[in-house]
Amino acid sequence: MKSDPITDIRAIEILDNRGNPTIRSYVTIDNRFVGIADVPSGSSTGSFEAKELRDGEKRYNGMGVKTAIGNIENIIKPALMGVHGANQRNIDYLLNELDGTKDKSKLGGNAILAVSMAVAKAAAKWCRLPLYRYLNAGAHVLPVPQACLINGGLHAGNDLDIQEYCVMPVGAKSFTHAVQILSEIFKELGRILLKTMGKNATNSSEDGGFAPPLDSSFKAMEILSQAVKNCGYSDDVEFGLDLAASGLLTDDGKTYQFEGKRRTSREMIDYIKDLVKAFPKIVSIEDPLDEKDYEGWITITQELSDKMIIGDDIFATNVDRIKMGVEKKIANAILCKVNQIGTITEACDAAMMATSNSYPVVMSVRSGETEDSVLSDISCALNSGLFKTGGIRGSDRGTNYNRFIEIEHELGLLAQYAGRHYKGTLI
Repeated sequence: MKSDPITDIRAIEILDNRGNPTIRSYVTIDNRFVGIADVPSGSSTGSFEAKELRDGEKRYNGMGVKTAIGNIENIIKPALMGVHGANQRNIDYLLNELDGTKDKSKLGGNAILAVSMAVAKAAAKWCRLPLYRYLNAGAHVLPVPQACLINGGLHAGNDLDIQEYCVMPVGAKSFTHAVQILSEIFKELGRILLKTMGKNATNSSEDGGFAPPLDSSFKAMEILSQAVKNCGYSDDVEFGLDLAASGLLTDDGKTYQFEGKRRTSREMIDYIKDLVKAFPKIVSIEDPLDEKDYEGWITITQELSDKMIIGDDIFATNVDRIKMGVEKKIANAILCKVNQIGTITEACDAAMMATSNSYPVVMSVRSGETEDSVLSDISCALNSGLFKTGGIRGSDRGTNYNRFIEIEHELGLLAQYAGRHYKGTLI
């Protein structure tokens, strides 16, 4: 086999979809094969995530990433020059060794992820394979898109406390058909909001969904359900919610400020159960409670065992935390965000840990995204049954939809849309 040394690494500061700086990295293998990767960023982040390194200076209100870029150029690059690029696990191991902290706070999780993803892209080119095939020769599953069509919480300037109301076209015939269904529902939802609430109701959120002036989750679900019904897709669509409940926790650390009143963990669970009873096609509930409210998590997982109770902040795409969740029977599914843990290898290990314990894996973008579609390839490499993304507008969201469509065409007859088997029961 021809040699595959890393021959160059560099990085620049670019902007994400929120106008904040982020990193674009370039890794070259054998002087010819260049991988380019952009790093996403979250707004509602958990305390267990890998730490982004921000400059903290006046420019960009402290959000600059020049320090992280300096770590790429002055620490990571010298250490990786000449190292075999087509060995992702070794590269990611070396990156973690260079950092030496559990949360990647020395070099920055954003610096480490930038290089990890760019190395994988360069190595895939060197192997003359698409990235999903380079990461997994058996990749063939196209996920059900979990599209956030109405937003609240930290992702919108309205009074909805639940952060995301998602549509899942499980009855679509293919991923391409799923995108058609989402587009039609999105357009109809916009028409309903305009007609019933005026043009301000059609304002966009950070995630590309709508941010209508609502303060009731029941009302938001009524409107979303009506849009689905009007389009004729009631039998083909299920719903998902993301409460992002850590952001609702009050200063006492014991209650949640939710829809106009303080609520205990028990009251939050009862509210969610009432919402699910009213809308039984809600099948996915993410972060219903704070990341440290373990007893509450155990209770809601037991009482809504027929639903997907997805751990995001509580697991942070971390193998050790997922092990803890399995042992305590916390949640029954995980959200997989590559930048939460900081390398492709660790994200894949977390997904495999979850799958081996019958926890479905939901791949996810972040609110601060770019036009990089790398997460679509990683999702396919993991044969994930669900992919949570934003609305159906904006290049930062469309890039993933379009990449999945492209992969589906590349796979041809080998492609399998997860559909109603999104929990991972595909044969």
